[in-house]
Amino acid sequence: MHYLSTRGGIEPVGFAQAVMMGLATDGGLLVPARIPQIERATLAHWSRLDFQSLAFEVLALFVGDEIPHDDLRDLIARSYGGFTHPEVTPVVDLDGLKILELFHGPTAAFKDVALQLLGNLFEYFLARDGGQLNIIGATSGDTGSAAIYGVRGKARIEIFILHPKGRVSPIQERQMTTVADANVHNIAVRGTFDDAQGIVKALFNDLAFKSTYRLGAVNSINWARILAQTVYYFYAWGRVSGGDPDRRLRFSVPSGNFGDAFAGYLAKRMGLPVERLIIATNRNDILARFIETGVYRVSTQVCQTLSPAMDIQIASNFERYLYYLYNGDTLRVRTLLEELQHTGQLAVDPDRHAQARADFDAVAVSDQQTLEQMRATFESSGYILCPHTAVGVHAARGMPDTVCLATAHPAKFNEAVHEAIGREAPQPPSLRGLMDKQARCVELDASVEAIKGHLQATLATRAST
Repeated sequence: MHYLSTRGGIEPVGFAQAVMMGLATDGGLLVPARIPQIERATLAHWSRLDFQSLAFEVLALFVGDEIPHDDLRDLIARSYGGFTHPEVTPVVDLDGLKILELFHGPTAAFKDVALQLLGNLFEYFLARDGGQLNIIGATSGDTGSAAIYGVRGKARIEIFILHPKGRVSPIQERQMTTVADANVHNIAVRGTFDDAQGIVKALFNDLAFKSTYRLGAVNSINWARILAQTVYYFYAWGRVSGGDPDRRLRFSVPSGNFGDAFAGYLAKRMGLPVERLIIATNRNDILARFIETGVYRVSTQVCQTLSPAMDIQIASNFERYLYYLYNGDTLRVRTLLEELQHTGQLAVDPDRHAQARADFDAVAVSDQQTLEQMRATFESSGYILCPHTAVGVHAARGMPDTVCLATAHPAKFNEAVHEAIGREAPQPPSLRGLMDKQARCVELDASVEAIKGHLQATLATRAST
């Protein structure tokens, strides 16, 4: 399997190079040269597999012969061996409401499904091929801790995570800043997640700097993130459908950076019987507005909400969707993105807008509606939703045969939980005692030069010790 850039400026690369490259050197995102097609009989077979076996089947299609099958199985086993539920991503049925629980990993968020695997892939390729990797990523909450837990203490890897100061939950911040491993470096940026993500992209687009400092990506710009998240769409479908290839389901996806929703889109393109993907957003509703109008327009500010991991305006993975929406026309993708950069918006033609509306439903959910949904679900079933999951559940109201993605454990957002239901969610073992641990973090301006300087100084210090 080879990988191409959404902007058409690189020669095809293999899976290992795609993982280690992160962002393509032309500034685009990497996509497979072809999308494997899954036959009906294969879908029925996959529906009977456990999560790890299914992950092997899906990943092997995109890895090709770059990782021996025994090694790939071992990587998968190690990646999910620490999850606290034997199914890894179980489906819970609440009187017809299907909840896909994605929070049974070490940091109690869906990002663990991808980032435990990505950390092991990084380690595997570095041990095999040599070299050093300096990971830099931005987080709106859960990516940072999941990435840190995926690579903490690993040889040949340093990790720098930027989070927007004061815009993640206290537990999310402590999950990152209390990790004591020497290869972990936390940066609180004085700005928004979009500011932090913009800095990360700028560093990757500085090709000389990227090469000199051997930068690697953990955000969902990294193709391996998308690929790993595709697995649980197949898994959930198998558990709900019983393997009937004629059973079509909807998936409601709390959406910020569009990576999780794009993973569902990839699964659908592969042949998973998906009736509709529902993009569930909060007040930061750029994706919902695009589906409604065909215009992707950046708002003047990012709104702070009860679902902070979705407080995003510029959704990186939207570029991958544009690539497929325009049938791989990289020139058109580049033109649209230049339009976005210069004017703050881009518009697709009516035919593409119609296709987008066929691919997705989109619903924007207010904080008040989020709280009401958390309260209603608890009163009817005793089940506690995190605010992000509640956005997805509210967006799917009245839509039958829908699986709602539960993206985080509710205890990570107990302020919102208490406001909604008058009590806090029980903490899983991974979250207990975090607020009592010593934190380690630096605070910097939201500027490329400030982050560059800190990265250079830190690496120089680490090299001398």
